[in-house]
Amino acid sequence: MEETRVEGTRLDIDRIRAARRVIDPVFLDTPLYRCEALEAGLGCAVSVKLETANPVRSFKGRGTEVVASQLAGNGSGAVVCASAGNLGQALAWSGRGRGLDVAVVASRFATAAKLDRIRALGAGLELVDGDHEMARERAADIARYEGIRLVEDSLDIETCDGAATIGLELVDTAPSFDTVLIALGGGALATGVGHVVKALSPGVEVICVQPLGAPAMTHSWHQRRVVTTESTDTIADGVAGRRPIPAVLDDLLLVADDAVLVREASIIAGMRMLLDHAGLVVEPSAALGIAAILEDRDRFAGRHVVTVVCGSNVDVDAYHRWVGTARVPGA
Repeated sequence: MEETRVEGTRLDIDRIRAARRVIDPVFLDTPLYRCEALEAGLGCAVSVKLETANPVRSFKGRGTEVVASQLAGNGSGAVVCASAGNLGQALAWSGRGRGLDVAVVASRFATAAKLDRIRALGAGLELVDGDHEMARERAADIARYEGIRLVEDSLDIETCDGAATIGLELVDTAPSFDTVLIALGGGALATGVGHVVKALSPGVEVICVQPLGAPAMTHSWHQRRVVTTESTDTIADGVAGRRPIPAVLDDLLLVADDAVLVREASIIAGMRMLLDHAGLVVEPSAALGIAAILEDRDRFAGRHVVTVVCGSNVDVDAYHRWVGTARVPGA
């Protein structure tokens, strides 16, 4: 496949291909299929890239595999990260298999199911009385004090390279598609997949999707400068950042064709559609692509859209409340 040079980003196709070779195969070649049952309600052809079919139920394991393989290779024994839940699980899984001592800092308001899985995977877990940005600050303090590796999602290029391997699978195996919808949080997924798509299928439109209640990176993309917010208000905890990383924004400006915001009601409607028509239980961040189609059907009419379903670590009780399903007592 001919490569188009994407000038100026931190990413590199050869390095991304090398990253794929160190990732445990359990995270690779995730299901990709056209989901015709979704199409009547959306008015366009829809393919799903299912990044929940792995041991940590999110795409984050691709990046943490790259990080952990490098740390194990250079003899490092300990690592710390801040996480809303999915990165922590993934780093715990990857670190456990390579004998690393993994510490995770999270908000005590993070999804309980995610925190429980971090503990179950053997990582140390410290909770802070604030949001994810406070957890990032605390993780950085621990790394400095203990002299250990700090993994910063999206800033550390390994996390972007790992996520970018999804893009390799999209362009290598998907039938002809003209749009890819990518959840936008810290930016590793969007910049990684976006870089590969622009390098190998430059005619495909890359659209990033973020909740209206956590708009910092989208505002930053539109204004071409870092825009921070004082708070976030969204059920999509996995993408609820307030302080975009400048280097990540620089990459995003070069690979994204658009960045859009969607309402909470649309996210919930997207989750319900994925349940009803695709049999998929997903966390809110994973429904952002469907939400974007729901909010602008005319834009996507007649297109073939791929949406990356990026995670399924969801609090069961909250999920039932959001999508309006009855839960059997004791189940």
